[in-house]
Amino acid sequence: MDDRAFRNAMGKFATGVTVITTSVQEEAYGMTANAFMSVSLNPRLVLVSIGEKAQMLNRVRTAGKFAVNILKAEQKELSMYFAGQIKEKREIDFAWLHDLPVIQDSLANIVCNVYREHQAGDHTLFLGEVVDLVVREGEPLTFFSGKYGTLPAD
Repeated sequence: MDDRAFRNAMGKFATGVTVITTSVQEEAYGMTANAFMSVSLNPRLVLVSIGEKAQMLNRVRTAGKFAVNILKAEQKELSMYFAGQIKEKREIDFAWLHDLPVIQDSLANIVCNVYREHQAGDHTLFLGEVVDLVVREGEPLTFFSGKYGTLPAD
């Protein structure tokens, strides 16, 4: 199979959209990711996957911590910005939680210390131990077959 066929098949798994954030020397950084999952309740662990070529990889390693921000439907533009789809520089008004930048008004901000990391192919998997979180109401931003979407309202 070729790379495109593999990517197309993986795109058939509908996901939410997150922005992974961290801080190095008090500078905030973010990266859009849909490769996120809950792993364990005890200890409370989540997993994010970061590409080996992504600048965020060494930033998370340096910081030793990161936040997962689960985006609301109306935060599509933030996802596009942190995915590099919007090129002009913008000032992001981050909130701060445990010395980490977090996306304001997202569905959830999940603050983690790096628990372990594991290289897997062309990505590094970071297990994060959750140290705090904030949860809000709203509709999630989704991603399916290479397109953003939302869930229908009840």
